[in-house]
Amino acid sequence: MRITIQLTTKPEVAADPNEIKRLAAGEANVELARVSHVEVLKRSIDARSREPKVLLKVELFVDESPPAPQLIFRHYPPVNDANRVLIVGAGPAGLFAALRLIELGVKPVILERGKDVRARRRDLALINREGIVNPDSNYAFGEGGAGTYSDGKLYTRSDKRGNIQRILETFVEFGAPRDILVDAHPHIGTNKLPQIIVSMRERILHAGGEIHFNRRVTDIEIKNGALAGVRDQHEDYHEAKALILATGHSARDIFELLQRKKISIEAKPFALGVRIEHPQSLIDEMQYHCAERGPFLPPASYSFVEQMEDRGVYSFCMCPGGVIAPCATLQEEIVTNGWSPSKRNNPFANSGVVVSVELSDLKQFEAHEELAAMRFQESVEHAAWVAGGNTQRAPAQRLIDFVEGRTSSDVPVTSYTPGVVSADLNSVLPPFVAERLREGLRAYGKKRRGYYTNEAVLVAPESRTSSPVRIPRDKLTLMHPQVSGLFPSGEGAGYAGGIVSAAMDGERVAEACARLMH
Repeated sequence: MRITIQLTTKPEVAADPNEIKRLAAGEANVELARVSHVEVLKRSIDARSREPKVLLKVELFVDESPPAPQLIFRHYPPVNDANRVLIVGAGPAGLFAALRLIELGVKPVILERGKDVRARRRDLALINREGIVNPDSNYAFGEGGAGTYSDGKLYTRSDKRGNIQRILETFVEFGAPRDILVDAHPHIGTNKLPQIIVSMRERILHAGGEIHFNRRVTDIEIKNGALAGVRDQHEDYHEAKALILATGHSARDIFELLQRKKISIEAKPFALGVRIEHPQSLIDEMQYHCAERGPFLPPASYSFVEQMEDRGVYSFCMCPGGVIAPCATLQEEIVTNGWSPSKRNNPFANSGVVVSVELSDLKQFEAHEELAAMRFQESVEHAAWVAGGNTQRAPAQRLIDFVEGRTSSDVPVTSYTPGVVSADLNSVLPPFVAERLREGLRAYGKKRRGYYTNEAVLVAPESRTSSPVRIPRDKLTLMHPQVSGLFPSGEGAGYAGGIVSAAMDGERVAEACARLMH
């Protein structure tokens, strides 16, 4: 017999399997000796009361043997001689599209502008230590995409776009901890993701797929309204009848290429703001209502949404125990993002805090039409570069100083490795963004004691929350309405907002593509 129940327990109890078993047996009114095994199905933290609780959904195995460990294994048949599909981009959309194509008997050929996941590390070290940006290999570009070295959070609200559980199970198949199947906010961590990406690559290659690095696409050839092939930076031509375009939200040269080729694209609203960093201990105290978090609770996170003058101000990609990363893709720009290792054991907590940018805000860039939002984004990133002294040092300001209009006399130590420069962020952020940020931070500070402090520092800008361009596609075929065989996918195409949603979209597009190829 199996019994499923909900438990509410102290963190120290939730950390002890024997205590969970004892508590579960009591709640189910079953003798402890009859319970052979308790499986935790879901786990979350409720920190609303003075004493945080852990919420567990568990399954008891009563009067029957415990189940054998469930191994996740999908069938990837050999596709060496199968029909070929080109995939541009080896981020989550591209990799999951490739794996799904193999399952469906189609051969994926991936062209990735950046380097393999290990070789990328040298370029990340260059930008962190010397402020030198490789435009093809950085935090955004390279095997695994932006998520590989910028956190690996797997939480998504996009449950109507695909099978979230299937995506999580695929990550487990390739080496992710099984906890991601249980936790309410699953997270792998930047230290563990690279090996998982390597395992995915090896499976694709073993099945007969191809992956080519240092292959930035420079041209797309179209004949009679249908895709014919692409050309890369080495002038090599890759013939194809189908192309999954999964380049990520920072591939501005691809957006420009599509515009030059008169392949329709659209400007898309996005969000813009700052990375705000607090000592993790302050966030722990704020959320858990205690001076010390203790060993049984994870570093605390937070989220907020405020409405200021009919415009959303909200936290984005919160990284407890994390690091602010330099994510520029060209030299003369500053871009920030955040990541956490699997243990989330760094002394700082950071989060994007951003303001919605609507198309009506882009009047000064109207001449750029489809690229108006992108040009707006570029202008802010370049302004940050100038404010930082024409280096990768980022402009920064203490929280209360920013809200009250004072330039900080000094700035606390931050996790942003290239360093920060004290600056008036009003010289970087557009007035409508800065004004709403001030009001939003002030409002949230009134609700959450300890958040509104000059120990917190704002580092600018957080500008790549999502793609500033949408590449249209037909709702049924998922193909571009203008080019037969062209399948836009993932964040860069405007159809995803994170690792899991991009992976789900990659799978959906792969299925549509396979139908075309068979």
